[in-house]
Amino acid sequence: MNRSKFSYHLPPQLIAQYPLKDRADSRLLCLNRASGEYKDAGFKNLVQLLRPGDLLVFNDTRVIPARLYGFKDTGGKVEILVERVLGEHRLLAQLRASKKPRQGSKIILEGGDSFVVEGREGEFFVLGHKGEAAVGEVLDKYGHIPLPPYIQRNDEDIDRNRYQTVYAKYPGAVAAPTAGLHFSDTLLAELKQNQIESGFVTLHVGAGTFQPVRCEALEEHVMHKEWFSVGDVLCRQLVRVKEKGGRLIAVGTTVIRCLESAARDGKISPMTGETDIFIYPGYQFQVIDGMITNFHLPESTLLMLVCAFAGTGNIFRAYEHAISAGYRFFSYGDAMLIL
Repeated sequence: MNRSKFSYHLPPQLIAQYPLKDRADSRLLCLNRASGEYKDAGFKNLVQLLRPGDLLVFNDTRVIPARLYGFKDTGGKVEILVERVLGEHRLLAQLRASKKPRQGSKIILEGGDSFVVEGREGEFFVLGHKGEAAVGEVLDKYGHIPLPPYIQRNDEDIDRNRYQTVYAKYPGAVAAPTAGLHFSDTLLAELKQNQIESGFVTLHVGAGTFQPVRCEALEEHVMHKEWFSVGDVLCRQLVRVKEKGGRLIAVGTTVIRCLESAARDGKISPMTGETDIFIYPGYQFQVIDGMITNFHLPESTLLMLVCAFAGTGNIFRAYEHAISAGYRFFSYGDAMLIL
């Protein structure tokens, strides 16, 4: 299967640069994956679109302030984008600089703290912090919210709150699980009142989620690895919901990658580790019955995953409608419900 099959033209003015005032004010395009029919709705109508006994599964990762700015000890500017925290005093990161720093050299942050380049792991650099403060403290003090590259502005105070789900719990992501950004505390309470259940997995989204597919043949693409955890509580909850006829609806592609990584022969078991699962058309889904997702970049692995679930033709017809109807795209944009 070829990458170019997943290309489409998006007018740049439809790329959302800021969140809406209210999280749940987003539009919601509802797609029936069996018939291909779609209809317009509002995210606030979600309760009416689901059934009592359904289970929404959320990713409770928390975005860390993963972008840092500093200088090499030779004076050149460096931008650090954390990929993963490796321990109390070490991290894995992408570095942007006119010339990549050598092993053993220092990167000095604007406030005077510094990292030492300890080595490389592929395209990433291992950085060690030699001060007393833990890496998390350094990020909290100097870090910026790592907005994705298609949001063409610097991060602002609003992003500390809005590029984060209201249920975010475990720090570690460098990109938000954006399907969850539409849920407000009010909407979550309304879902609960209507007997729509909530469950949680954790997947720390890495910067690799924005990496393009560079090879034309999808079979040659190597996915980035991300840490995830599916717990026993969710597994038992899923069995109970399924036995009662409820549906499992994944909130976002990261949840799907968690669940499908932990599933075998239609059953899901507790699992913690790394996943590099690549889901594209032809994949046979194990456990999910529906999904909530944002609109995704052309030729991205996220778009390929959604096409695998709903059908490439259905998705592109729905996207064509969303573009003509002026839906807002990508992280701070609108959403789809696929059932």
